[in-house]
Amino acid sequence: MPKVLVSDSLSSQGLEILERARGIEVLYAPNLAPGALLDAIADVDGLVIRSGTKVTGDVIARAERLRVIGRAGIGVDNVDVPAATARGIAVLNTPEGNNITTAEHAIALMVALARHIPQATASMKAGQWEKGRFTGLELFNRTLGVIGIGNIGRIVAQRAQGLGMRVVAFDPHIAPELAARMDVELLSLEDLLARADVISVHVPKTKETTGLLGAEAFARVKPGVLIVNAARGGIVNESALLAALEAGKVGGAALDVFTKEPPDGADPLVQHEKVICTPHLGASTEQAQVNVAIAIAEQVRDYLVTGIVRNAVNVPSVSAEVLEQIRPYVVLAEKLGRFQGQLCPGAIEEIEIVYSGEVAEHRVAPITIAVLKGLLESVTDRVNMVNAPVIAQERGIKVIESKASRTRDFASAITTRVRGCVERLIAGAVFQGGQPRIVRIDDFMLEAIPEGPTLLLTNHDRPGVVGMVGTILGEASINIARMQLALVRERGEAAMLVNVDTSPGAEVLEKLRSLPNMIAVQLVEL
Repeated sequence: MPKVLVSDSLSSQGLEILERARGIEVLYAPNLAPGALLDAIADVDGLVIRSGTKVTGDVIARAERLRVIGRAGIGVDNVDVPAATARGIAVLNTPEGNNITTAEHAIALMVALARHIPQATASMKAGQWEKGRFTGLELFNRTLGVIGIGNIGRIVAQRAQGLGMRVVAFDPHIAPELAARMDVELLSLEDLLARADVISVHVPKTKETTGLLGAEAFARVKPGVLIVNAARGGIVNESALLAALEAGKVGGAALDVFTKEPPDGADPLVQHEKVICTPHLGASTEQAQVNVAIAIAEQVRDYLVTGIVRNAVNVPSVSAEVLEQIRPYVVLAEKLGRFQGQLCPGAIEEIEIVYSGEVAEHRVAPITIAVLKGLLESVTDRVNMVNAPVIAQERGIKVIESKASRTRDFASAITTRVRGCVERLIAGAVFQGGQPRIVRIDDFMLEAIPEGPTLLLTNHDRPGVVGMVGTILGEASINIARMQLALVRERGEAAMLVNVDTSPGAEVLEKLRSLPNMIAVQLVEL
């Protein structure tokens, strides 16, 4: 009989679904200490958590029977997903359960900030009647700048339009036609900063978005702009925000999330009179908690009872038998998508995937999903093997899939071609032993292992370039793990794909770009 451990508080509706499931034993033990969790996890088949339980590599190592981890919520930062994947443990989440609640909280923060509601409440509770002190900002006919119009951002846009606000947005991964259908004007980040009276952040925290609103951004905003962040801590640079508040450039800020949670009680940003804040309450409504509890209970039940996989963040939704056959192609496909996604700086209009040779004999739908998952990882933190096609459709990305019975150079190959912000072809093959390789980038033919921090450099074919690249990396104490070279003799151009042990910083990348005969330098994380 499968046993499911629920180690965080879960609504009664979710618990009832698990308890009513035939053949499942439920152990409800919320707020387990780490040591107790290590003992309890040893003989369970399923684990249901929220944000409180930390599923570390040590926990997974002790979980000899564990088959599925269900996270009631979107974030899986508290789960060692690579360790779970290595053990064949499915990690499930509920990416849609908190959308409306989080969007409503952002709107509530915006209105409260514009009308000084928390400060006025505190003043009255202190026995004051300071009517003239708390003159607010009318939101009607004001411009809201939404940074990121994914699922939550577009709900915020709709609610703001209901308040009579004009909505502009920055999202380089959304097609203009899609934004137009939402009656949202799509702008560059610089133009949004210059026009918005209120700015609300709704992007995932990635390498690209960390510090997105920093000193440079605040220098561009309208004087007195209001800032709302109910997305992730760290997207707004807190020290830069504090400086902008002190200088009067920013008129006020409403924060639900912080770089360090909880922040220090004496944090000057938390204590600032023009800042209102809440302790990460974006998803904290009764309805949202019930929704995610029901969703994760159903998903864990279905996985354990019938083997059906829904909203998995680390495995495709296919049977175990089929997965074993296509696993090497799924790994390769996700690497190809990740490569394409990180090389494209803006909106992708179309991705074409061509399967050649032996891979074309398989059911390729899960492999296509793996390409899309990798492609969208730099855009959203809610993408997984189930919802990747839906997100691609939401973002106006056309997906073309085709098969060819033969391939010229390899027994089996997958070719991806992206059109939109750039047009780029990247192809891969699975070598003997199930090893994925990048075998073509545009016109350059090579055989590279897609692994870890990787530099793609293109240059004019002149002597000494490889040596200069090695020198710059060596001076920065960056070790080269592997290097693959390719040449298009007709154009006199060469390419290098360099796997390095640590990611080069901006200064090193700029030195590489300034080398004689260098055409382009791009860094991807594979």
